[in-house]
Amino acid sequence: MQKKKNLKVVILCGGKGTRIVEETAKKPKPMIKIGNKPILVHIIDMFKYYGFNDFILASGYKREVIVKYFKNYKKTTNIKVINTGRETMTGGRILRLKRLLKKEKYFLMTYGDGVSDIDLNKLLKFHKNHQKIATITAVHPPVRFGELKIKRGKVSKFEEKPQAKAGWINGGFFVLSNKIFRYIKKDSTIFEREPLEKLSKENQLMAYKHDKFWQCMDTLRDKIMLNNLWNKNKAPWKK
Repeated sequence: MQKKKNLKVVILCGGKGTRIVEETAKKPKPMIKIGNKPILVHIIDMFKYYGFNDFILASGYKREVIVKYFKNYKKTTNIKVINTGRETMTGGRILRLKRLLKKEKYFLMTYGDGVSDIDLNKLLKFHKNHQKIATITAVHPPVRFGELKIKRGKVSKFEEKPQAKAGWINGGFFVLSNKIFRYIKKDSTIFEREPLEKLSKENQLMAYKHDKFWQCMDTLRDKIMLNNLWNKNKAPWKK
């Protein structure tokens, strides 16, 4: 564990998780278990390892499951579960937390369904160095299919394409200045669209490149894969 920091961590936990409905019919996506605990707790543990202990969970869909779970959670961790609405979009959820964050120079934000071996201290240092409004973590998407090279109908080469050769995508794990609220207008604002697009055009969005492990839990297949890593004690995000 590293020295405690006074920064707040926002985790978006309110979506319906429609692509993994096998699980989300009864619980919100962040409460789906990897091993013996919800993926949300894995994410919290990642931040706690780097000294972050102050969390705001932006809840919505089936929020009562999250509230119940954290009612008697570890007293060394400060966790607030805030109702940001059942139908609110990602930007709107952040906007609804403005009163809790207005005194913060900047804060960290991520989604409630992704794990990584990212060094959060290096991410924070990167943000402090460039002094822009927002830092986004860029990751390589997990590659699920081999790449074929075909000549005249014959496979001339088959290559299991490594993750590091793929392009960059949004991996979550943001650092945001409190100026971010100028870019979010209402509940229906999708953070990944208008706000990030405008920040990019204004040269206020920086990318911290993380080329090691990252995985979101979008589907049942993702859940099974993450569980396999955890159960075999090969989870890269475990500290």
